Amino acid sequence: MSSYIVDRRLNSKNKSTVNRQRFLKRYRKQIRKAVSDAVNERKLEDMENGDSISIPKKDLSEPVFSHGKGGNQNIVHPGNKDFVVGDRFKRPEGGEGGSGEGEASDSGEGEDEFVFQISQEEFLEFMFEDLALPNMIKLQLSTDDSFSYKRAGISEVGSPNQVNVVRSLRSAQARRIALGGKKRRKRRELREELAEFLEATPKPYDEEQKKKKLLLEDEIASLTARLDALPYIDEFDLKFNLRVKIPQPSPKAVMFCVLDVSGSMTQEIKDTAKRFFYLLYLFLHRSYEKIDVVFIRHHTKAEEVSEEDFFYSRETGGTVVSSALELMNEIIKERYPADQWNIYGAQASDGDNWQNDTAKCHELMTQQILPAVQYFTYIEIGEQDPQELWRLYTDLKESFSDSFALSKVRNNSEIFPVFRELFKKEGLRT
Repeated sequence: MSSYIVDRRLNSKNKSTVNRQRFLKRYRKQIRKAVSDAVNERKLEDMENGDSISIPKKDLSEPVFSHGKGGNQNIVHPGNKDFVVGDRFKRPEGGEGGSGEGEASDSGEGEDEFVFQISQEEFLEFMFEDLALPNMIKLQLSTDDSFSYKRAGISEVGSPNQVNVVRSLRSAQARRIALGGKKRRKRRELREELAEFLEATPKPYDEEQKKKKLLLEDEIASLTARLDALPYIDEFDLKFNLRVKIPQPSPKAVMFCVLDVSGSMTQEIKDTAKRFFYLLYLFLHRSYEKIDVVFIRHHTKAEEVSEEDFFYSRETGGTVVSSALELMNEIIKERYPADQWNIYGAQASDGDNWQNDTAKCHELMTQQILPAVQYFTYIEIGEQDPQELWRLYTDLKESFSDSFALSKVRNNSEIFPVFRELFKKEGLRT
């Protein structure tokens, strides 16, 4: 009998998915570097799109095994008139091509770099792999809308898609054995008796012998019919996998994004800060199903704003950092109690602050903000020497080393590496 195998895996038209995943895993280092370069060069609105990735030819080389000549060989190398031992000479012109640089030549050959396209999902995966919010504590959600299903044995009732085939067939076989056991033994005895009769009784049979033979055959046929009438599988035999619905505790988290938009923040510094927050925003919504993001902009006064205003509003003014910290503290007390939420903060500034405001910032950070948060990050942007906020936060770092991190960023090219360092999974951060 022929066997037919039908592959119903949801692979759509991407028949080479397995090979593609193997390729991405093998050249993960080169792809990650290409993704990092792309993030540094892209516009803010294009940050999450897929991209064309190129891998240098030298990185695609594979080891090759070959047979050596073996044995002892005598080789004569001809001398030359131009060079002696120790002379240095230039590499011959030509060689590998495909780099797109240099002038045309009538010599040399090579190969272009290998270029392939990665999807948006793959691009984001390489951007945010090995990243996580530090110190996350699992807290039960106030609404029980997150569940998981767990195996809880076998049930006699259930939906067809939960049928346990092995247990059902085993039950059917046990039923057939139990109901037909006596009949099978009786039929086996009758067949043995008939075989002995046929062997011991020579032909032709007389009337009594014919009757005995027909009687045995009729009884055997009757028992066979009754055995064949037993259903192969009955509703009674069906067994179903029992799955119970269990509430799944989920982490409740909120991230406060605090952006300095004061007059000392040049447009270039603001763009760099927004790039950091946009990476953070993408990371949060890709990695966590349930997370709130609170956007705060400040100059002399702070204001909670929408995502659109946070990234694109052009409001500016003086610099009073404590106004943002006060607003953050008020929102935490009103909407995000520390005993029910994982609270995170991220602040970006050029470090400039009104001198008389530093003491107030110190008080707010040490007594209100840092004791309540799981993790707080600060990046100072610009080429200038460390400013007022940097000196303040450096002192705080000594007392809150587990929940506070800060870093200096000069330009866009440093944002992505700093971002990855700040949010690496615990045990991977240096």
